[in-house]
Amino acid sequence: MSSTWKSNLTLSIFGQSHGAAIGMTLDGVPAGEEIDFAVLDAFLLRRAPGNAPWATPRKEADTPEFLSGIIDNKTGNKTDGKTCGAPIAAIIHNTNTRSKDYENIKKIPRPGHADFAAHIKYGGNADLSGGGHFSGRLTAPLCIAGGICLQILERRGVKIAARVVQIGGVRRRQHMSPVARETFASLTAPVVSNARLASFLEPEFVAEIMRAKEAGDSVGGIIECVATGLPPGLGEPMFDGMENRIAQLAFAVPAVKGIEFGAGFSAAAMLGSENNDAFTSHDEKIITSTNHHGGILGGITSGMPLIFRVAIKPTPSISLPQQSIDLETNTPATLEVKGRHDPCIVPRAVPCFEAVAAIAILDAMLD
Repeated sequence: MSSTWKSNLTLSIFGQSHGAAIGMTLDGVPAGEEIDFAVLDAFLLRRAPGNAPWATPRKEADTPEFLSGIIDNKTGNKTDGKTCGAPIAAIIHNTNTRSKDYENIKKIPRPGHADFAAHIKYGGNADLSGGGHFSGRLTAPLCIAGGICLQILERRGVKIAARVVQIGGVRRRQHMSPVARETFASLTAPVVSNARLASFLEPEFVAEIMRAKEAGDSVGGIIECVATGLPPGLGEPMFDGMENRIAQLAFAVPAVKGIEFGAGFSAAAMLGSENNDAFTSHDEKIITSTNHHGGILGGITSGMPLIFRVAIKPTPSISLPQQSIDLETNTPATLEVKGRHDPCIVPRAVPCFEAVAAIAILDAMLD
């Protein structure tokens, strides 16, 4: 089972949802980078379970234990440290598991989940409790890596923020398409200043999630992410473009079913004269008057804000009866999923895509 992403940085993620621990190793991070653990913990808290009425009630502290790669900076302040050039390894202990809730899925796979595919690929040996290695729980170590990269990028003038733009059929009217850094700051101020973004949602989004929850169902949505302060020239054409790097990392988040950059799929309905971004200058810098290209041209950053959106499917584990099959008898079976599940994973997934963007951008800066 390969769960390693390798470029200038090498990221490996390991563990299962109900195993003793989950974790990651991140190699290639430059030595001497300051890491503030309090800031990292606040970032991880936004993804952690059990902090909102629409999230799974499973409670996990999600506090990482660092095994290597970061050392005390010798100031006596235990809240921060420095990278030392060695691979950074960290684990999060699982402390609130209930594997008995998953006994019935050992032979009856959940529709929409990885259960059936994993059963076939691994000959019936896959650990499916809580989703096993296919669980959204594995985005916690992804966020450890991304949270480290975010701090490094912040010192280089790169700012990254994401927000929910759609839940089910309810959509924001305004996308983030800033031309200037000031515009970006005003749009994302509530996001950037709120360490608990998992509990920050518009009332209409909350209502959509709660309707699904009360019906025993689930709902998906769309997350939008923006990075500003990027220099032009990052990325490569063809296979190592910025879209490629971000997309590969984004699909590590299990619920992702689509991704678009800039105007994305709506560009298909535009004329070239509408979609093309006119060049101009501002404060002696070349910019574009619009940003349909989302900050990337030919796989290379243009210096404009980098914008992408991801489509998140509804959580497949729902309490409504579903048609499945008994793998032992190859006969139809009705499945009623037990356990603790998010009726909507979208709010908790927001920091995951800030992490994804940060890893991809720092990786490109190391070219």
